Amino acid sequence: MVAVIEMSQTKWLIAATVPGFERNPLKKLDADPDSVFRLLRRWRSEAIQAGREVRRIVVAYEAGRDGFWLARWLQARAVEAYLIHPSSVAVSREHRRAKTDRLDTELLMRAFLGWLRGEKRHCSMAAIPTINEEEAYGSVDPRQRTSYMGA
Repeated sequence: MVAVIEMSQTKWLIAATVPGFERNPLKKLDADPDSVFRLLRRWRSEAIQAGREVRRIVVAYEAGRDGFWLARWLQARAVEAYLIHPSSVAVSREHRRAKTDRLDTELLMRAFLGWLRGEKRHCSMAAIPTINEEEAYGSVDPRQRTSYMGA
């Protein structure tokens, strides 16, 4: 199962490709990692009920101001997490497009699926530092460490 997250301050839009689903689900949630994890588990359960095997759950979102904590949080729960370099996702310069979260998730999903197939030109990934490496750069908010890392 593959999912991408378009993050804003208060809401996250999650799009997925789920085995056994005819549609590609799209769900807007409050900006809460537990809600995302519950949704991923629900989609996995529905795929299994449809007779499909889900060997792995893979999630990506754009690297940015939200930092690396969500990737580490998901990885601690056996979810493969990746951060996409925002500047690496190709956007057509010839056509102006509307800027919506739904369109952004479609673009991220296409780029991420291409990358997963081994077509590295679709996008590139940011390295996910450990909490100690991130602290060494001085970019960790202490509130994030206690609320999301279980410290």
